[in-house]
Amino acid sequence: MNIGKVVLDLPPVEGNPRNSEGAFITLKDGAVMFIYSKFSGDKPNDDASAGLSAIFSYDNGETWTEGKTVVTREEHNAKNVMSVSLMRMDNGDAGLFYLARKEENDTRLLLRRSSDEGQTWGDAILCIPPEGYYVVNNDRVVKLSNGRIIAPASFHRNGYSTSKPGVRWDSRGEVIFFISDDDGQTWREGLGKSQLTFNQYSNSGLQEPGLIELENGVLWSWSRTDLCYQYEMFSFDRGETWTAPQPSRFTSPCSPMSVKRIPTSGDLLAVWNPIPNYNGRAEHAGKAWNGGRNPFVCAVSEDDGNTWGSYKLIEDEQDHGYCYTAINFVGDSVLLAYCADGPVDGNCLAKLRIKKIPLSELI
Repeated sequence: MNIGKVVLDLPPVEGNPRNSEGAFITLKDGAVMFIYSKFSGDKPNDDASAGLSAIFSYDNGETWTEGKTVVTREEHNAKNVMSVSLMRMDNGDAGLFYLARKEENDTRLLLRRSSDEGQTWGDAILCIPPEGYYVVNNDRVVKLSNGRIIAPASFHRNGYSTSKPGVRWDSRGEVIFFISDDDGQTWREGLGKSQLTFNQYSNSGLQEPGLIELENGVLWSWSRTDLCYQYEMFSFDRGETWTAPQPSRFTSPCSPMSVKRIPTSGDLLAVWNPIPNYNGRAEHAGKAWNGGRNPFVCAVSEDDGNTWGSYKLIEDEQDHGYCYTAINFVGDSVLLAYCADGPVDGNCLAKLRIKKIPLSELI
């Protein structure tokens, strides 16, 4: 039996072919703001036209307002802007992180701040100084207990779907962590980066990394791969250097995993697709691509990731795909926002869903 209840679906409509990767923030008056990638035109692919749209809930996620435009691609002279993270900054501002895809080899993370709880936004700060194609997933930028902010990025040499003669798009990602120690004002690369040791056996490398700070101060990071597991690495120096990546306990297709700490208990909540793409497993249902991203489950760790409880089923329609999760805790519940589509719209990324789950259903 699936847990929780659906409180909002944002399906594609004419002129808006995809609604996807977003993030939540709880505002100072208790309202919840959710900002997501809203595509325009007639194409839903990752480099198609998209801007950012915001919706608000004033009843802990039960109902939501109509969307309003927050950022347009034209502001950055970009193909699109997408993949949102939101954060409460040290000075009290709301921080909005997002990717601006300008050229095949120029996709980088930006930060804008709001001092009026999302009504207006200031100028953009570049969080990734070197030019290149960097993927920072939605709801991925993390603030540590000492105030350091880390943006985990997967770098792809030569950019995305390059059309230059003799140059190929390198799908094999390597993870670089970008760091700010002054509340997001300036950014630099960490001292180390992570690569798969036997990269010739993988077409993915390390993609779409996430991270969380454990109670002992160690940082735990993970990345999706095409090797049937989320691969993990650890940092003992606040994200400067990292252990060699190795398979984690989390089996998975090449689909992102999300982990956050439950504020009321301190437990960890993981959300992911637990079945890898073994030989013969279909990634399409008819003409619809789902990436093998089902079922969609969660689990709780009560001992800071050493062990995990039983899996709870969030979604399990076999011809659908579920991915790119955003997590936010409200009262005695958690809000999950994720892509949740299938054959009707031809692509698992086209429809955005928000589900509300009582914390009591996670255990």
